[in-house]
Amino acid sequence: MERDRRDHAAAYRCPMPRLLPHRTRDRVVAAIVVLALAAGLTVFFVVRALPGYRVQNQLITVRTGPHGDQPVRLDTSLYLPDSGTPAPAVLLAHGLGGTKASVAGDAKDLARLGYVVLTWSAQGFGRSGGDIHLDSPDWEVTDARRLVDWLGHRPEVRSDGPDDPRVAAVGGSYGGALTLLLAAADRRVDAIVPQITWHDLATSLFPESTGRPATDGVLKQAWLGYLFGAGLHAGPPRRNDGGPAAPDPNAVGCGRWAPEVCRMYRQVLADGKPDAAAVALLRRSSPASVLDRIHAPTLLVQGLSDTLFPLSEADANARGITHAPVRVVWFSGGHDGGAGSAADHDRVRQLTADWLDRYLRGGSGHASDSFTFSRIVGYDRSAGAVRTTAMSAPHYPGLRRPGAHVALRGPAQPVASPPNGTPAATSTVPGVGIAGVAPATEIPGQTAAFTSAAVSAPVDLTGAARVPIRIGAAHPGGVLFAKLYDVAPDGAQSLVAGQAAPIRVTGRGSVTVTLPGMVHRFATGHRIRLVVDTADRAYAGPREPATYTVAVAGALQLPAVAATPLTDPAGIWYWLLAAAVVLAVLVIAVALLIARARRRGRQRAVVAELADTPLAVRGLRKTYKDGFVAVRGTSFTVEPGQVVGLLGPNGAGKTTTLRMVLGLIRPTAGEALLFGHRAGPGAPVLSRIGALVEGPGFLPHLSGLDNLTLYWKATGRPLDDARVAEVLDIADLGDAIHRRVRAYSHGMRQRLAIAQAMLGLPDLLILDEPTDGLDPPQIAEMRRVLQRYATDGRAVLVSSHLLAEVEQTCTHVVVMRRGELVAAGPVAEIIGDSPSVLVGVTDPDAAEPLLSSVPGVSTVARAEGGLLVELADGTPRHRLVDALVGGGVAVDRVVPRRRLEDAFLALLDRGES
Repeated sequence: MERDRRDHAAAYRCPMPRLLPHRTRDRVVAAIVVLALAAGLTVFFVVRALPGYRVQNQLITVRTGPHGDQPVRLDTSLYLPDSGTPAPAVLLAHGLGGTKASVAGDAKDLARLGYVVLTWSAQGFGRSGGDIHLDSPDWEVTDARRLVDWLGHRPEVRSDGPDDPRVAAVGGSYGGALTLLLAAADRRVDAIVPQITWHDLATSLFPESTGRPATDGVLKQAWLGYLFGAGLHAGPPRRNDGGPAAPDPNAVGCGRWAPEVCRMYRQVLADGKPDAAAVALLRRSSPASVLDRIHAPTLLVQGLSDTLFPLSEADANARGITHAPVRVVWFSGGHDGGAGSAADHDRVRQLTADWLDRYLRGGSGHASDSFTFSRIVGYDRSAGAVRTTAMSAPHYPGLRRPGAHVALRGPAQPVASPPNGTPAATSTVPGVGIAGVAPATEIPGQTAAFTSAAVSAPVDLTGAARVPIRIGAAHPGGVLFAKLYDVAPDGAQSLVAGQAAPIRVTGRGSVTVTLPGMVHRFATGHRIRLVVDTADRAYAGPREPATYTVAVAGALQLPAVAATPLTDPAGIWYWLLAAAVVLAVLVIAVALLIARARRRGRQRAVVAELADTPLAVRGLRKTYKDGFVAVRGTSFTVEPGQVVGLLGPNGAGKTTTLRMVLGLIRPTAGEALLFGHRAGPGAPVLSRIGALVEGPGFLPHLSGLDNLTLYWKATGRPLDDARVAEVLDIADLGDAIHRRVRAYSHGMRQRLAIAQAMLGLPDLLILDEPTDGLDPPQIAEMRRVLQRYATDGRAVLVSSHLLAEVEQTCTHVVVMRRGELVAAGPVAEIIGDSPSVLVGVTDPDAAEPLLSSVPGVSTVARAEGGLLVELADGTPRHRLVDALVGGGVAVDRVVPRRRLEDAFLALLDRGES
């Protein structure tokens, strides 16, 4: 994003034109009132129709482990619907790196639909005890079975028999695999909804497009490091009862991973591929070998934007479940695309609700066995999301279907594989952005490209494309990567779905490459390009350099599915919602007609008088759906050159305020202006802001410098604009910047996070608890870093609970309590007058008894710089000078001495009264 410093003051001051005559305008206003009332009543009755819920949090001890005799404490939440019990239950599992809080929103939605919902933090996460065993049947699966037992004894849960609750299991990714494994192990489970999860974890992490064994697969190096880092960030090791575990020298660097999983990770990184023991461990945690034991109706939901677990994982699971109804859904999200488009997110939620209604309540509902999928039709950069069209086919067709055969042009081409796979092309960065949206990069000399003629009519790809290629190699064992590009008439090309297919070079010559499953439409006039690379950042490459000759040996086969647009919304809820939306759209349309010019000016213009002010917060308020008010009408400013401390006890609303400032959440009222601009997703002004909110996250197997470089490249801006050298000089990371992050101390990670926020030397730096976990020398160094940064007109806003550090670091402070602004201003003014006086004298020994004898003096104590004297209220300071001069002691200075902590506590006490 380019910096936007343009002054639109004239547009901001532009008066609203008179679009309608007065009489017509009055009639329109009356119509708006009627429509708004109708929309409000519709929404009111929809909301009133949704029941409420209550939550019970408790620690449950389960017996688990290989022999079922190991007690492990799990942190759980039970959501009980207000609509009445007994009711069917749902076990709701979270993903890797999450906790029960990660799925709280979904739990509330299901409880409002009348289900009893049990969420829990899996072993090794949050407050639960134990280690992360990677969905082991002995541990995590047994934990889930014990929770089914527990539900079977709850009177609020509907029962199918003794110890047999009516229960479904729902989960995504790590939690999705758990639902499949649980259903295979426990016939009491009545329905499952696994989402964006794996079939065989070995082939997921070590894929090979020609179907060779996992031991010959190509390591998804970036993803493996990303996933392992989730276990490191889960917190320090805990005992099975949830308490802190004693340090284990053999487990250093393993975080909360079980020892056998940690050993597997280290072996794979050392060898670049798994040995037989690693494959066995991963397959033990995979549904692949137990699918034939599943009898629970299964709704498989898989993401199109997912380079970790692509569509082939759900395809294999669907083919392996032979004793239960199976429905497959593809949507636009995934590990690279989050929840996908808003429409897709709602569609998946509705399909899940229909599936549970059909198989837990026995209702016909709106669940069907049709295959539905989404096609990404564009990208809304203002909203930061994809736009999709939902499609439907009568039955799931699989990934390999008949379709178009497209001829590719291009001669045989030589390509070079670099040593250690560096430099490498970029297809996708794990968990960053939306696959297929961010531009990919190729390395000249390492790429062979074969391009079709411009297509004369739209060509659909729905499934896994295949193409025969011929590889000439002096020695087998190398790795190549195949991918598809959509080339527009103007030559611009985009990587389809952000996917690449690794190919292990065997020396056999011609091989048929199967690309990952994709959904894409190549528009009329576009060309299709097959690119074969010798190195990709997402994968481990061979250490030795090599050269190959690559040629296409046949046509590109693009499978297609006969599908129709999904236009019939399922359920009365969709009809009610559609009615409310239509009414709301009418209201908004008329309102826009009346105030179009003014609204456009407000949205696009900079507030002229604040164009040079880094931050102006005006009447900011945040009220959540449950009525909780987190921030109440807060106002303050951050000017150039200031270091402003945001203070307040826990729950004061500091982090909520920072999130609203950055546009991460919407305020209920008020506004936060960054250099006169309102922040929002994709706003150009955000390029002038650097932020660290709610903790850093890095790839542990990369160096600090590589992490910074990768982060900056993900923004799409030139690397020269990052000003890395200046940032490193300010952050003072030294040679540690070249070490892998996994070797960093907590303090070094925190300083690296600050450096990441400083990239590009943004004009405003926003930091939430930057000194968290640092020792005193590191805190002192952080103080110098922030003071050095706030030069040349830059500014810093820092939230902290270390008052002494704020006093020494900040020029100004903002104090909050229970969401309200208590005080704001320069540190000296906030500290104010004081009953404590620091008296500088030439002879402290002689001065101490003289001062102690002065009426109104309560205590006299030695302090750095003199004597610290506590005065009673109203005692004038001149009495101290009179006593000292009268006693023959020279006085250097008499100054008030009050700490920021004293002022802070006084302000909070004043607020309580």
